[in-house]
Amino acid sequence: MFTPLENSDKSDKNMHNEAHVGSKASSVKTVKERGSLAGFTLPVYNIEGKEIDTIKLNAAIFDGSQNADCLHQAIENYRANQRKGLASTKTRGEVSGGGRKPWKQKGTGRARVGSTRSPLWRHGGVVFGPHPRDFSYDLPQKIKSAALKTSLNLKLKENNFMILDEFKIEKPKTKLAVGIFSNLKLFSAKEKKEKKVLFLTHKLDPELKKALKNISFLTVDLASNCHAYEVMNSQKLLVTKAAVSDLTSRLKS
Repeated sequence: MFTPLENSDKSDKNMHNEAHVGSKASSVKTVKERGSLAGFTLPVYNIEGKEIDTIKLNAAIFDGSQNADCLHQAIENYRANQRKGLASTKTRGEVSGGGRKPWKQKGTGRARVGSTRSPLWRHGGVVFGPHPRDFSYDLPQKIKSAALKTSLNLKLKENNFMILDEFKIEKPKTKLAVGIFSNLKLFSAKEKKEKKVLFLTHKLDPELKKALKNISFLTVDLASNCHAYEVMNSQKLLVTKAAVSDLTSRLKS
């Protein structure tokens, strides 16, 4: 049992500890706020691979934050929605034949049986086998947006996020398109294993689509349609300046 003096000493210590913890928490909060407001500034390249400008990314979107749970849910959702669900087996009632009883019920010494399509028999039906089904399900839009934001921040953290001023080619030729990726050091014929590149653009005209469709290492998509799975499935991310604005406005809303 404590004396009143001891109690007062203990309360003073507790107050001192609380004040210390409170000041520490406020300082951590201040550092976090400063980091979130800082943002990222990235160079902008032209089709020749030369740095021509810089762009400051929106700090509200490209803040380095990551939500692993949302990213996991979005990827699982995408993969589930891609499943065809066509695996199918036949039960004993669906297998053709087997309508006649093979032998009489009693007197033969053999086990009783009513159909040659019993699951115990060869050419018989399957018990609890797979049947065509729909694996797809919906995911809240907020989770999808958080997952996309996380995937973009991860690419930014890995230094695999590159911004292109504009993708222009004179003719719809694959050779010219590959030359641009070579200038940006995203492709090299000497490398045995190609890097997976995701190219996000503001719009995709027929000529550009024709030039890019036959490049094995490249995936092309609009910034308004991209999702977390294809960002994470690529090693390098190339985004046009206009597409960055599309991503920002899409994730802000």
